[in-house]
Amino acid sequence: MYGTPDLPPDFVSLPYANPDAPKGGRIVLGNTGGFDSLNPFVRKGTPPWQLRFFAYESLMGRSWDEPFTLYGLLAESIEVGANREWVEYTLRPEARFSDGSPVTVEDVIWSYEVLGTQGHPRYHGLRSQIETIEQTGPRSLRLTFNTADRELALIAGLRPILKKAQWDGIDFAEAALDTIPIGSAPYSVSRYEAGRYVILTRNPDYWGKDLPLRRGTHNLDEIRIDFFGDNSVLFEAFKAGNLTVLREFNAEKWDSQYDFPAVQRGDVVKSEIPHSKPSGMTGFVLNTRRAPFDNLDVRDALIHAFNFEFINDTFTGGAQPRITSYFSNSELAMQSGAATGRVAELLAPFTGTLPPDALDGYALPQGDGSARNRVNLRKATDLFERAGWTVQNGVLRNAQGAAFSFTILLKQGDTESQSIAELYVSALARLGIQADIETVDNAQFTGRTTEFDFDMTSFRRELSLSPGNEQRFYWGSANADAPGSRNLMGMKSPAADAMIDVLLTSESRDDFVAAARALDRVLTTGRYVIPFWQFTVGRIAHVRELRFPDRLPVYGDGPNFMPEVWWYDPS
Repeated sequence: MYGTPDLPPDFVSLPYANPDAPKGGRIVLGNTGGFDSLNPFVRKGTPPWQLRFFAYESLMGRSWDEPFTLYGLLAESIEVGANREWVEYTLRPEARFSDGSPVTVEDVIWSYEVLGTQGHPRYHGLRSQIETIEQTGPRSLRLTFNTADRELALIAGLRPILKKAQWDGIDFAEAALDTIPIGSAPYSVSRYEAGRYVILTRNPDYWGKDLPLRRGTHNLDEIRIDFFGDNSVLFEAFKAGNLTVLREFNAEKWDSQYDFPAVQRGDVVKSEIPHSKPSGMTGFVLNTRRAPFDNLDVRDALIHAFNFEFINDTFTGGAQPRITSYFSNSELAMQSGAATGRVAELLAPFTGTLPPDALDGYALPQGDGSARNRVNLRKATDLFERAGWTVQNGVLRNAQGAAFSFTILLKQGDTESQSIAELYVSALARLGIQADIETVDNAQFTGRTTEFDFDMTSFRRELSLSPGNEQRFYWGSANADAPGSRNLMGMKSPAADAMIDVLLTSESRDDFVAAARALDRVLTTGRYVIPFWQFTVGRIAHVRELRFPDRLPVYGDGPNFMPEVWWYDPS
């Protein structure tokens, strides 16, 4: 995205992959809930989230040891215009789909078109920014953009490429469970039982196994994904040896509950994977499309009522630091105190539409760690009063006498969020608020959040060291009311839109960082999410036969680390 790639043209493998890793073995992962789709590229249904990472490829591939750098995958070469107003890709002649048929320019053009029109909404934004797609040679095509956006040449290189001929006479968006898109990746679905398990098998004749980008990756012969009712059942399955690996997101549980016999014998190993990526945002998101969550003071009051210090101590032993902003834990995070320099300059035109502390400085409220959280609850009461809500006979009501009540929508298997919500509901009751917790299965949860049918719900957005076009889908005004948008909070902020524009047109790293810090201020002071704790290290428990390289990527753990660069060593 900026500067030059770290790796030379003759690189042997990614720096965090072992080019000599042996092939073989299997890994068994666990998911909660179920699935009713094996097409991860459409809105319909709930597919296993891992599929689009394991079973499909794009023209270019990422190095997760750089903020945003791509190397050739299906494409053997890339050309761009002087201002990246167009990009041209040339396909590798040896590129093949999993059924052995060649990947053609026709397949690529069709993939851009069908994903951009019939696919999941996350793919629509790019298509709307492409003026033309045309074949320029037997193995080459050019995309010309209608928007000044330097990231588009990279984003286009990351679109999944599917086989056009498979879909003759089949509705791509409405296909049945057994119509699984054909990709070109090392893995494809070989067996499944609806709602229970999916098995992906490595193709020994995979076309790209000798590419530098692929050496030392995709080493396991089989990836199995089993499905469980909730996290508690999943954990017991891991302890019993039914799973071979488990990611743990709770530091207190990691320290206190991973001492079962297999760990004591050394058959299960606990590995910690540090990273340098932003914290992202995890918490409860408020739907600002609905009153009273459209009121900033109400959102601020609800954040004050959330007793983070007590809840964090209860669930993690206080071991995990709080998320302080969307890009915290990185150089892209908003700085403490008043905005200065380029950040202040970028935000100045929007002074009238932003909370004053967006420019003056903001920090999340801090409690004293006690269960009562008296100081912050008093502040919450003051904020509610300023918004027109007062306690009448023990119930918080507005001037029309309507009671303040809402529902927190959660997945059935998300036991940790349910436990956090229970503590939060108790605190809200002391303010005269009636809050209820509603748990639904995965399919209902996806459907409800897709249509924004919730008051408050669980929220997680991972953010990279090179935020770009995905920011429009996360927070942009244009997508705020589009079903399936990831802008769950429904924010419509001219300042956020403008900061995203600067991110996408910056030609210097300094300007890019300033735009990210300014965007972070807009998001954080908008009080759209009640933040939880951040995950400063990845925690993976696994059978001792599963190994990974000593050299770790800057992004740490993720599907492109585990299982992509892991291998099985029976010795």
